[in-house]
Amino acid sequence: MLRLTWVQPEDLVGHELRQATLDGREPSRIAARWRAAGGNGAPLRSGASPDRASRYLRQLAEDLLDELTDLPSALEEQEPTELEKIRALCPNWPPAKLRAADPPKLRACVPPGAARVGAGGTPPAPGCATDPAPAPTQARLEAAWLGRAAGCLLGKPVEKLPLHAIRQLAKATDNWPLNTWFTAKGLPADLATKYPWNRRSAPTSLAENIDGMPEDDDLNYPLLNLLLLQRHGKTFTTEDVATLWLDELPAGRTFTAERIAYRNLLTGIDPPHTARHRNPFREWIGALIRADVHGWTNPGNPAAAAEQAHRDATLTHTANGVYAAMFTAAVIATAATGTQDIHTCLRTGLTVIPPNSRLTKAIHHALQLAEDHTDFDTVVDELHTTYADHHWVHAIPNTALITAALTHANGDFTTSICRAVSGGWDTDSNGATTGSIAALLAGSPTALPDRWTSPLKNRLATSVGDFNGTGFDTLAHLTQALTQALTHLEASRP
Repeated sequence: MLRLTWVQPEDLVGHELRQATLDGREPSRIAARWRAAGGNGAPLRSGASPDRASRYLRQLAEDLLDELTDLPSALEEQEPTELEKIRALCPNWPPAKLRAADPPKLRACVPPGAARVGAGGTPPAPGCATDPAPAPTQARLEAAWLGRAAGCLLGKPVEKLPLHAIRQLAKATDNWPLNTWFTAKGLPADLATKYPWNRRSAPTSLAENIDGMPEDDDLNYPLLNLLLLQRHGKTFTTEDVATLWLDELPAGRTFTAERIAYRNLLTGIDPPHTARHRNPFREWIGALIRADVHGWTNPGNPAAAAEQAHRDATLTHTANGVYAAMFTAAVIATAATGTQDIHTCLRTGLTVIPPNSRLTKAIHHALQLAEDHTDFDTVVDELHTTYADHHWVHAIPNTALITAALTHANGDFTTSICRAVSGGWDTDSNGATTGSIAALLAGSPTALPDRWTSPLKNRLATSVGDFNGTGFDTLAHLTQALTQALTHLEASRP
């Protein structure tokens, strides 16, 4: 019996009930009706319950999902999804990048006394230079692609495992604090049985099995966004993203919000309604993992990166799910110049998301924890306590963990990815985004330890387009050429 994950109505209601509570709606009456009818909660770790629901229960689930979507939210004013409303709430939204031909502007971008955000400083207004930032070097972009792949691969075998399992598996193989790939060699049999590796990933992501970069959605989406910008440039629409997915992305390679949106497209629902219709995953991490290319192609222009990420994200996400993508794109755009440290990059990311949103509060909390505690396990424990009511794929706790890891590691590549993965939750996605940012700051493949890059063998597997088997050096070349072409096109416009 086929139990397709992430789309069956009877499996979505429990997720939507939790999401409704998180985003300021009151679902208790609907929850009572669902329980009275025999409905279950959301599957704990996977996307599907083991048994098929009755026809009556499935129909009820569809009706209740629609009713839950229509409930009013107490957070709508402070957490909008529309770009203009988001911008209106951001007092330090970065100014548009100026061209060399524009008249000189005030350069007082960083107010006197500005400090790291976690220490209570005023965020800067980046992007004030009169000349556009140069495109990142091919070496810097190759490092970013490699860093994204290595961080993702590090997290793959422990994806879906609880935090205590990750710690025990690493400690049992003398790899704690985490410092290299996970391995099954030397692992006691009882632990291997008690905490099995991710069954799909273990054959390709344990130290003894790595042979190039296996396919993963955390790498598929950057490839798709290369195609998106090649075909449509920076003026792409959300509809362009949808069309590209239908043309190039196999449905079976989508998960959570992306799979729901894909299904919605096939039933004739247009963006941005694809992000809301029966989609309890609209604030999960999927849009965040699509943000890298938007940052890479807008070096020194976090506002443009955030706006591109918004148009991409609103196919599948709303509110904090969108903010996570915008924040990440702005961080990466700032890091892509090679002139800023990780703390400035993170501080800049905060300027493009609403200051009273749950995500902003989570990021500030993570920054403060990273500054207050020298032991990163203490930081992680505090985050897990704070966000115990969130799903392990939700964007808010995962973005907070990425922020804490980068801050605590001061942007160092190995320390950053190991902290992010050792913190649990969506381990491969967190490792990928953290690795991309830290490697971008490192500046070149030679700045990354060989133990992370050699096993990748300059080879990536994917089902997207013609990219299967492509090398990371080639991807870097394509990304740099695209960035330069888009920058030249913008500069030539009257």
